[in-house]
Amino acid sequence: MISVKRALRVYADTSVFGGCFDNEFRTESVRFFEEVRSGRFLLVVSDVTLDELGLAPERWMPEWLDRLRATTLRTSRWRQSSAPNSQVSWNFKHIVHFEKIAGYEGVNSLRGYRSPKIYSPREVVKN
Repeated sequence: MISVKRALRVYADTSVFGGCFDNEFRTESVRFFEEVRSGRFLLVVSDVTLDELGLAPERWMPEWLDRLRATTLRTSRWRQSSAPNSQVSWNFKHIVHFEKIAGYEGVNSLRGYRSPKIYSPREVVKN
């Protein structure tokens, strides 16, 4: 029997898109989106992220964004069965921070939800 590997569902916030235009985060951010296009990840974004991207200056938007949007799932609430496996962000103050992550996991556990794993793009891209 042949097993088919399924793409990991990954939520990316606006900081990952913006990272494509920041010298410090460009390499890993661009690599992350290359891996989305290759099928390693299924990108999940919220309506809020799409709204924020719509406010960005056009010159900041990568030329491949329109093709990428065709593979995104627009949702602001996730059913447990469609929740992302992980989240990627460059927001080290509010999201990718060890004290904050424990709080997210606690709230999700109390409400009966599983928590996505939270990483920076640097941690999930293949080197």
